[in-house]
Amino acid sequence: MAAERNFNQISCGWNVFISVIMILVSLLIVLPLILVVIISFTSPESIVANGYSFFPSEFSLAAYKNLAKTGTQIINSYKVTIFYSLVGTFLSLFIMSMFAYVLAQKRFPIRRFLTIYTFITMLFSGGLVPSYMLNVRYLHLDDTIWVLILPGLVNAFHVIILRTFIQTSIPDSLFEAAIIDGATDYAIYFKIVLPLSKAGLATIGLFGLVARWNNWFTGMLYIDNPKLVPLQTLLQKIQRNIEFIKMNAEIADTAGGLELLRSMPTESTRMAITVIATVPILFAYPFFQRYFIKGLTIGSVKG
Repeated sequence: MAAERNFNQISCGWNVFISVIMILVSLLIVLPLILVVIISFTSPESIVANGYSFFPSEFSLAAYKNLAKTGTQIINSYKVTIFYSLVGTFLSLFIMSMFAYVLAQKRFPIRRFLTIYTFITMLFSGGLVPSYMLNVRYLHLDDTIWVLILPGLVNAFHVIILRTFIQTSIPDSLFEAAIIDGATDYAIYFKIVLPLSKAGLATIGLFGLVARWNNWFTGMLYIDNPKLVPLQTLLQKIQRNIEFIKMNAEIADTAGGLELLRSMPTESTRMAITVIATVPILFAYPFFQRYFIKGLTIGSVKG
C-alpha cells in the first residue's frame, strides 16, 4: 500500500512547478479580459498618447456614453437576447434529449438508421440559400422572434454527445427494470433519463447558450424590426457604422463629420462592445461548472 501511495503521489518540487504553470496559464487567460475592461474605461486621448495600458493616465465613460446614445435600444436588445437564448436553450435541450434517448435504446428498430442519418447532417448541409428560402418563403419566420429560436433547435453533434452520455451513464438494466414495472417511454424519459442526465444536459446547455448569445448573423439576415434586433446584431451594426464613418471620405471631410470623428471613442467603444457582449455570459459559467467536466468527458468516451 505504501509503494502504491508513493507511486500515485508527486514530489513537492513537481507540485510547485505544476502550480506555477497553472497560475501562468490562468494569468494568460484572465489578463486579456481585464485589459479589455480597462481599455473600455480609458479616455480616447490616453489611448492615442500611451496606447493600451493596465494603468491608463485618464479614465473615461465616453465609450459607454456613446453606446448609450442608442437610447433604449440596447436594453431592448438585451431583453430579446436573454429571451431567445433561454427559451431556445430550454427547447433545444428538451427536443435533443428526447431524440438522444430514442437513439440510445437498443430495442428501437431503426435507431441505427437515424444515427447514421444524424451523423450525415454533420458532414453535409443545405447551405445558406435553401435555409433562407425555407425560413422566409415557406415558414414565414422572417422578422419574428421564432426565426432566432426554431432553426437551431437541433444540433446533430450535441445529439450524439447526449446519446453517448445516456448509453454510458445509465445501465440498460435500469431501463429493463422500468419496462418490467410497466413504465412507459414517457415515464422512463421524465423520471429516469432527465434526472440522471443533469451533467450532460448542463454541458450541452452551456454550449447552446453561448452559441445563441454570440449569434449575430441570424439577426442580421432575418430581422428588420428594431424591437427584435438581438444584442450581438445591434453591437455589430454600431461597430460597422463607426468603421463606415471613419472610412467614408465624404462624411469625414465635412465639419460635422470631423467633429463626429473627434467625439467618437472608437478604440474604447470596441472594447466596451466586447465587455457588454461578453461579461453577462461569463456569469453563467459558475452555475454549470459542477457539471461541465463530468458531462463533457462522459459524453465523449464512446462514439
